[in-house]
Amino acid sequence: MSAHAVVIVGGGPTGLMLAGELALAGIDVAMVERRASQDLAGSRAGGLHSRTIEVLDQRGIADRFLAEGKTAQVAGFAGVSLDISGFPTRHNYGLGLWQNHIERILAGWVGELAVTIYRGCEVTGFAQDDTSVDVALSDGQSLRAAYLVGCDGGRSLIRKAAGIDFPGWDPTTSALIAQVEMTEKPAWGIHRNAFGIHSFGRLEYEIRDGEVIYIDKGPVGVMVTEAHVGPTTEPTLRDLSEALIAACGTDYGVHNPTWISRFTDMSRQAAAYRDRRVLLAGDAAHVHAPDGGHGLNTGVQDAVNLGWKLAQVIKQTSPESLLDTYHAERHPVAARVLRNTMAAVALRRPDERTKAVRETIAELLGMDEPRQQFAAMMSGLGIHYDFGEGHPLLGRRMPDLDLATANGPLRVFALLHTARPVLLNFGEPGHFDITPWADRVQSIDAEYTGTWELPALGTVTAPTAVLIRPDGYVAWVGEGTDLGLADALTTWFGPPAVA
Repeated sequence: MSAHAVVIVGGGPTGLMLAGELALAGIDVAMVERRASQDLAGSRAGGLHSRTIEVLDQRGIADRFLAEGKTAQVAGFAGVSLDISGFPTRHNYGLGLWQNHIERILAGWVGELAVTIYRGCEVTGFAQDDTSVDVALSDGQSLRAAYLVGCDGGRSLIRKAAGIDFPGWDPTTSALIAQVEMTEKPAWGIHRNAFGIHSFGRLEYEIRDGEVIYIDKGPVGVMVTEAHVGPTTEPTLRDLSEALIAACGTDYGVHNPTWISRFTDMSRQAAAYRDRRVLLAGDAAHVHAPDGGHGLNTGVQDAVNLGWKLAQVIKQTSPESLLDTYHAERHPVAARVLRNTMAAVALRRPDERTKAVRETIAELLGMDEPRQQFAAMMSGLGIHYDFGEGHPLLGRRMPDLDLATANGPLRVFALLHTARPVLLNFGEPGHFDITPWADRVQSIDAEYTGTWELPALGTVTAPTAVLIRPDGYVAWVGEGTDLGLADALTTWFGPPAVA
């Protein structure tokens, strides 16, 4: 039996990101992935939101994705585009990049770290006790871990075997999505009719002056709404042909599919993200319609919230209760995503009454304050963890400021590349003594003379110090004193070391 501190089940974007986070913290982590290689049939999901790009920038790997994707204004709600180009972030855009490329780049990063990968097998079951989890694999191997994390998708075996409820709402609509070749050329773009929404586009495209220009070669990406909710079985080329004929009057001569999949607006969320030594992240914890492109992004951000907390508990620098904050912080975020996607699905119904509501929503989002609030929410830049009353920065993402330090100019995100927390002191140098946490927390004296500005909130009062967690969120704000700093250090990074 092989032993690891953490076993992650599922090697998609969430599992890969979590593996990287744990490896950065020096944790012995293994990943179980049923695919024999990282290759993914077809392009799958596409796109990274602004906050996810920031998260990757915090680890020093954003440029790898930016080099291959196409930046664009992708934030939107119910068909209304939300321009975030004026938001105070280096990444005031989204990134068009298909999931197969996202996974490949993440896997390349993980390959540079100390991560064991068990490929070509699946978890068939597990048993946990007070000290460990024994994991059975389909190839006859068994693993033992201190913690097991299910990143194994919406049909998660880990969630089901742990007995974690998955309440929510059954599907009301379904659509087929595919990558195929076509004999006839469809009208590119998004279309509406009595059936719902359909779209056609080449997988290869360019963005010119904000417009998508398709390159006339290669396979076609298709999305077609079905007349009725489809079965849970894997869809076939015949299913796609029949759906296209029903919706469009022709199947355009579809043939040679790379992959075909069905998605619905089923919306469910795990009642708990943790059962003792078993945790859930990504689609294993929440499923919803793909409207807005939140699934992959929410999962990656789950991983970044969980990784450093799990590492500290394993190292015994923090009590196990720190893991309770994972559910407390991330469950409300996904609940909001479910609410938004359910609303978006309702608003894309083709009847005249829904059209009237959709137009009303568009008018509201044309107003500055609602537009900014929704743009921050849909891009992930407006996430706010509830750490209690205090400065507007508390519980929000730390801006990536250009700092002046004794070691020269530094970006805030550069200080987070190793996933270590940092205390930034903007007051008198050496003012804070955090010696009991010096092995865990960086302490940097810095200067910043610019404006402190947050998306949607605008300008906020400049703090004298901030304590930043490894995931980039502000855990404490100094406003002239060190009041509450020791408590925040203990809460998030464990009790002080005893000399």
